[in-house]
Amino acid sequence: MDLDAVKARAGPREFSPADDLPREYREAATRMIEFHANSEIMGAYLERPFIRQAPSIDRKLAFSAKVQDEIGHAQLLYRAAESLGVKSRDEMIDDLANGDGKFLNCFHYPLKSWVEIPMISFFVDGAAMRRQATLRRTSWEPYAHAMDKVCFEEGFHVKHGEDILRELMTGSRAEQRRTQEAFEEWWPRIIQFFGPTDDKSTHHDFAASVGLKQQSNDELRDAFLDQYIPKARKYGLEIPDEPRIREREDGTYAVEENDLDWDEFFTIAKNDYEPGLGQINGRKRAQEAVQWVRDTIEDDATAAGGTAPQAAD
Repeated sequence: MDLDAVKARAGPREFSPADDLPREYREAATRMIEFHANSEIMGAYLERPFIRQAPSIDRKLAFSAKVQDEIGHAQLLYRAAESLGVKSRDEMIDDLANGDGKFLNCFHYPLKSWVEIPMISFFVDGAAMRRQATLRRTSWEPYAHAMDKVCFEEGFHVKHGEDILRELMTGSRAEQRRTQEAFEEWWPRIIQFFGPTDDKSTHHDFAASVGLKQQSNDELRDAFLDQYIPKARKYGLEIPDEPRIREREDGTYAVEENDLDWDEFFTIAKNDYEPGLGQINGRKRAQEAVQWVRDTIEDDATAAGGTAPQAAD
């Protein structure tokens, strides 16, 4: 199948591993899904230390389940990417550990305290839900199929994050103040979650033409603002003065995109941001720490004359 035929056929869940797809499509889809899978892994590693710091046993259990879900999502996505025949799962995981794999901007920043948790679990996961809901109609069927499960579970994550935010914003004045400060720090990063502005996006036009993407970065960003600015205000958070947010006559919102620090964003996109390098190195150390498990599984399978099952990460 040539590229023109792909564009003509492109539609929700239109293509599967049974289709003979051009390399341009398979490489674009691999890049997109690998980025998504890497982000699930790095988000889970960012949040994992807060399982112990959660303030109650119920929060610890819920947060532990969330982190486990995110790792599971990554495995589904690596398989969906691997089915395109461009890179193996092991190659993608190794690239992430070696600093070559890309992942979402928000997961390059450190989390320092519990009051920052809803910035990820409510706002970032809420932004992810906006994007992932559209990906249930992506043209690569294994990706869309994975999104069915991911979106179902992410809905619970967002509700959990919202409950943490509610608890903090109805707590002591000190908790409310610290949560507001965390929101002011994270708000620009959250808005940049959806990627560069449409005029700076290098992959959108092709991805849209072959059905991989359903909405542009700016469309997703505006839809998120329309939904989450009212929610932030509902819990008593004040929207920061920067970046400036315009309210249109119809009640929808748009950000003054020039107010955002795009130099920092593109430094992050190249994996050159110093705190992000710490996250990447932490992931590499974690992978190396369990290498003996993989080796043991493979040695046992070889001794038994069988095939080694895929080790988890």
